[in-house]
Amino acid sequence: MKNRVSLSFSSEDLAALDAALAVVEQKLSSLVSLTPPEVRGLAKMGEKSEVFCRSVLQVLEQNPQVVTPALGLGEANGDLVALDALRPRLRRLKLLTTRGEDTLLALGADVMSAALEGYALLKVSGRASGLEDQRRELGSRFNRASRREEDEEAAEPA
Repeated sequence: MKNRVSLSFSSEDLAALDAALAVVEQKLSSLVSLTPPEVRGLAKMGEKSEVFCRSVLQVLEQNPQVVTPALGLGEANGDLVALDALRPRLRRLKLLTTRGEDTLLALGADVMSAALEGYALLKVSGRASGLEDQRRELGSRFNRASRREEDEEAAEPA
């Protein structure tokens, strides 16, 4: 069995992680959640659009005589500052989340691999050790109806 990852956390480690996450959650409490219709309705700023937006805001800042109060130039500039501050931090969080998900996958694979090897051992030597009932019970995970039975059940009207 290949052990892809080996981790252990002390109670102090977990408490420190939870405290750090609480601080992050508190500091980012102003983040919004958008519904799918809200997302669809937004004008999205991609990489090319970002260059355009920055240039327009800069020109407007240099030429205040063409700016109307309704435009909200100050708010737009504030949003740009917040975007620049938030983006690298969210990038770090995303990378950490991706690594965390990969680690969870590897840990699960390690556990599954060990369990399957252990189950194979139970199949081979379980009878001699009086473990046949437990092996049969554990083996129920693998019991499936045949493909034909599944197809027939799916075809039956409700």
